[in-house]
Amino acid sequence: MTRNFLNLSDAGGNALAAMLNDAIDRKQARKTWPKGKVDADAPLSDHVLAMIFEKSSTRTRVSFDMAIRQLGGTSIVMDSGSMQLGRGETVDDTAKVLSRMCDAIMIRTDDHSKIEELAANSSVPVINGLTDLSHPCQIVADLLTLIEHGKALPGLEVAWLGDGNNVLNSIVEAAGLMKFNVRIACPEGYDPDQNFIVAAQAAGANVTLYRDTMEAAAGADVIVADTWVSMGQDHADAKIEAMMPFQVNDVIMEQAKSDAVFLHCLPAHRGEEVMPSVIDGPQSLVWDEAENRIHAQKSVLLWAFGHI
Repeated sequence: MTRNFLNLSDAGGNALAAMLNDAIDRKQARKTWPKGKVDADAPLSDHVLAMIFEKSSTRTRVSFDMAIRQLGGTSIVMDSGSMQLGRGETVDDTAKVLSRMCDAIMIRTDDHSKIEELAANSSVPVINGLTDLSHPCQIVADLLTLIEHGKALPGLEVAWLGDGNNVLNSIVEAAGLMKFNVRIACPEGYDPDQNFIVAAQAAGANVTLYRDTMEAAAGADVIVADTWVSMGQDHADAKIEAMMPFQVNDVIMEQAKSDAVFLHCLPAHRGEEVMPSVIDGPQSLVWDEAENRIHAQKSVLLWAFGHI
């Protein structure tokens, strides 16, 4: 059976924990190596990853390319403007062709239904590099970063400030799988997907929605933010105005625990969702978080190929 990674629940809590352990071990094993050196066991030698980008990308593009290289494989990078998918070829046909030519497909796109259609018609693993609904690979990197910095996941209090977007949906999904809690502060009309909240609560996570940032941040172990206006979104000015009271600043960080940390998946807009004193300050883990995208993608790929 083909292993697709469209959401975190496709793997489940036990597999996610195994991925994190594998990522920690592999990162440590190559600590002093050049970035391009292949892992000693080269577990994906001779494998080819097709990467489709219908949205701009820095971290997802580089981390998946480096991930497959370090695992011994290679990648083919495509964007919609350079392939027939961007000229009207169906998702079904694209999936069937790439399945014959490559060993796995990663796609970064807008509509989540597109990746579901791709997976339904592919005979090789399909991995979600980002959709409008979720961003599971980012959250694997986030969890890896927290564990590295001594944060035990069960019972962790995570506060999210800002837009109820795809990244938040995946954080909420992870809360149900890994047994931590999420406090969400966002303006009315910008709530996360209710289905993720219901599923996480059913799994035992406390997911609480606030309209007040101070309440959400009080006693938190982790504060998380993301850009307020995603690529291609309209009405940016109105949205930014609604979001400004939900900015992460020094006052917000003071409400959290003294050893609280700050996460942001980047790119960041300093002065909007987060102040420079926070993202560039001593509590920020954003650069470790960004680097860990490589190690997270490696574990995702290995799971998809049945090595984890």
